[in-house]
Amino acid sequence: MNDLSRYSRQVVLREVGVNGQQLLRDSSALIVGLGGLGSVAALYLAGAGLGKLLLCDRDRVDASNLQRQILYSRADVGRLKIEAACERLASLNGDVALETLAPEGIEAAINTADVVLDCTDNFPSRFKLNELCAKACKPLVSGAAIRFEGQLAVFDFRKSDSPCYACLYPSGGEAQETCEEAGILGPVAGVIGSAQALASLQLLLGLHDNSGKLRLWNARTMEWKTLNLKRDPQCKNHF
Repeated sequence: MNDLSRYSRQVVLREVGVNGQQLLRDSSALIVGLGGLGSVAALYLAGAGLGKLLLCDRDRVDASNLQRQILYSRADVGRLKIEAACERLASLNGDVALETLAPEGIEAAINTADVVLDCTDNFPSRFKLNELCAKACKPLVSGAAIRFEGQLAVFDFRKSDSPCYACLYPSGGEAQETCEEAGILGPVAGVIGSAQALASLQLLLGLHDNSGKLRLWNARTMEWKTLNLKRDPQCKNHF
């Protein structure tokens, strides 16, 4: 175990303790997408002391990202997000092993990760990650944010009765708006990215079970709504 003083504020929690901190040190998370959601989630998971973060994003930093993607600075504009992200995360916590992935390496990475965070911004990527996690029986923490709205869902495929993303959107999703078109208030992405990091830590530590629930956040009213999800017996992702 490395210097415990770094993690003293969470080690003092009886739900974590020294054993829980070691469990985090022995765990890995795959984060797909390092935009508004992934940049926040990555910072918190690195800060929490996970042993390994596997990172995937093929975009470059744009000036318009800086309003909500707090992993980056003005000096990073034009750089590959994956390079700028690794530099920032290493400066935050050099004890965390960082591995970068091309999109074609995601399936193999899912098989080695303890939890997968879907921080992407399009339906095809979300459905593909859902399919791969279901096949590998790995827990998936899915987030989305746009305008003043956010959502969080945990699909724990280690459970035979777990619903999946395709159970929630069986038709493949409606025509999708983008943040560029519809807009987004920066902290909305921060709230959902933080919630993804929190849900991932809870999964790794064996704390609260968030699976099978869709949590919807209204940033205008600061209110959460929770919906119970059920597995669709006709869904092709259940093996």
